[in-house]
Amino acid sequence: MTMRLLTRRDRLAALAVVAVLAATPGDAAPIEEITVTSQLREQTLQDLPVSITSLDAEAIDRATVQHFEELTRLVPNLNWSGEGSRARYFQLRGTGELEQYEGAPNPSVGFIVDDIDFSGIGGAATLFDMQTAEVLRGPQGTRYGANALAGLVYLRSADPGPEPEVWLEASGGNDDTLALGGAAGGPMAGLEDRLAFRVSAHYYRSNGFRNNRFLNSDDTYERDEFTGRLKLRWTPNDDWQIDFTGLFIQLDNGYDAFAINNGFDTFSDKPGRDAQETVGASLRIRGDIAPSFSLISITSVADSDIEFSFDSDWGNDDFWDQPQFGNSRYDYTSDTERQRTTVTQEFRLLSTSAGRLAGRADWVLGAFLLGLDEDNDRIDLGVDSGFFCPDPCATTVRSAYDATSVALFGQLDVPLSARLALTTGLRWEQRDADYAETFGFSTVGFGITVDNEFSPTDRMWGGEAALRFFLSDATQIYGRIARGYKAGGFNVGLARAELGTPGAVLGPQDIPFEPEYLWSYETGLRFGSSDGRWLADLALFYQDRDDMQVRIPFQVQPGDPNTFLFLTANAAEGRTLGAEASLRWSATERLALEGSVGLLNTEVRKFSLIDRVAGLPAFDGLQGLIGRDFAHAPEYSFSVAADWQSGNGWFARAEIWGRDRFYFDYGHDERSRAYEIVNLRIGKEWERWSVTAWARNLFDEEYAVRGFFFGNEPPNFPNKLYVRLGDPRHYGITIRYRM
Repeated sequence: MTMRLLTRRDRLAALAVVAVLAATPGDAAPIEEITVTSQLREQTLQDLPVSITSLDAEAIDRATVQHFEELTRLVPNLNWSGEGSRARYFQLRGTGELEQYEGAPNPSVGFIVDDIDFSGIGGAATLFDMQTAEVLRGPQGTRYGANALAGLVYLRSADPGPEPEVWLEASGGNDDTLALGGAAGGPMAGLEDRLAFRVSAHYYRSNGFRNNRFLNSDDTYERDEFTGRLKLRWTPNDDWQIDFTGLFIQLDNGYDAFAINNGFDTFSDKPGRDAQETVGASLRIRGDIAPSFSLISITSVADSDIEFSFDSDWGNDDFWDQPQFGNSRYDYTSDTERQRTTVTQEFRLLSTSAGRLAGRADWVLGAFLLGLDEDNDRIDLGVDSGFFCPDPCATTVRSAYDATSVALFGQLDVPLSARLALTTGLRWEQRDADYAETFGFSTVGFGITVDNEFSPTDRMWGGEAALRFFLSDATQIYGRIARGYKAGGFNVGLARAELGTPGAVLGPQDIPFEPEYLWSYETGLRFGSSDGRWLADLALFYQDRDDMQVRIPFQVQPGDPNTFLFLTANAAEGRTLGAEASLRWSATERLALEGSVGLLNTEVRKFSLIDRVAGLPAFDGLQGLIGRDFAHAPEYSFSVAADWQSGNGWFARAEIWGRDRFYFDYGHDERSRAYEIVNLRIGKEWERWSVTAWARNLFDEEYAVRGFFFGNEPPNFPNKLYVRLGDPRHYGITIRYRM
């Protein structure tokens, strides 16, 4: 049982006291101007008519330890699903995927690292030596098309600089946490004015806060992560710049997340792995090819080998051989091998000051190509006391998916007066896909194979129109209408459900699903003080989702946990109403305050599948879906923090962040509970050294980041909520050295 040392009100009050005590007299430090690099054209934050959070290297360092999932608390209306050892999928304003390996890889939230597309495999988003993290909320139909229906996350690591730099870092903490990293960069000898480099490497491991009682092991959920990166910047002359990034990421994490008692003690005899090895590269070329316009060419490639395996029954022979479980034999495992290759090429032509239309309007024209190839090989093994597989049985699903996307886009920025400007953008995209799968089931004396193939073509368009008006040099009000889109896809392994569903309600016609579209209507206010001491923004939005893609969890055969599947189908309508606000305030020279809040009201309005599956026990949870909130869409999320510096090297940060309760999924009505987490860091800096003591989840709050509702306990297999808990109290020390 978790002991609450302080109530929620006490924690908020404690943070307020820290802020007041730290607010000693002194001149406030101005907030530096923020440049956003995720757009088609680099712009300052103050000029963008879109809801965005931009975090620089200092903000990332203050707020996180290792992974992007730890940064999400600073972004209004950004949530993540803990379906693996690291978050791969994210939800913006309640829209986004919740799990992996079921359905074609077309995410709702784009995820880019150093111009390399990691959409749908965001587990690779380690944060060592990261320079900026930008999150654009709302559809980015012009900027990134089919993978940015709900928004876009754009991470950029530190660029090569003009001066030599070396820094080293080491961390240690509870749960056997160990981290070692280093980065070095600067001009290349003999080519100081033309060629610069930066190289970084980081290793991180911890046990994962689980104790496997059966194996007497504390590292079956370990995190073992390595990131290596090389960046080169070549400026052959004053008109051209060429940036190369080479990336190697290796995650060799354990997967032993769930327990029958919903605690941190697990009982599995065959813990799984959540591993990923990615080799990627990007090449960005920018130059002036004519007096009136410049060229940006971005090429990227990523090749990933991914394994996701787990003990499906979460137990062992001794665990299930007890009277309360019917002295059962119950033993299931699942293993998926995934190979994914993504190649992208983008060309942009951007107007210069000499090439503006009518001498006033800036423009961008571009083309985008994407090639995606993904193979999944899944094998499920099991045997039980007669519930479903009295003899050993095996289920295999081998799927091959490849897609080619071609897009054309354009954007126009038109100043209508000294204070009023119009931004318009349009993108057209065609995606041609090929999908083939072979489903097989075998047991003693019986076997069956089912093949399915599809080759759809999706033609989609999106765009935006935004007006922004400057009330003053530091205050902007804007209105934005945007249309986003997401390609259709496939339900991998649905033949398993087709064979096991009474009345053949589900069939081959349910394997593919159609594209989804989202209309967003947004108004916002971004304002700051004339002296640069504070910057704030507020956004109000309404969104309509047409042909909304909904993933429905259901269990085909009670007694076989590997038949717990996800069916993606198009609901007719969904809508979202919400608000976002953030504030950064340099209160004094020594104290900075920041905070953010996101509010959401979501609703599923229509879903035709409900009528088709009425009366089937596996889909009972769908009957109450109409009028209900989206999954993983808390009605509120917030963070508030105070950063203090003494003037002689001491520093401290206190932070509280929280989430309202949210539905875990669409096939049932189970919800998390609301929670608040307190983080604290304190340290000392010298000229080259710094030492930081940090604590995350200081009061050891127990909270859930993912939940499933199904039957996994013999002999009767009653439906029950099973949750994956977020990390408990985590503390340690980080030492850094710069030269």
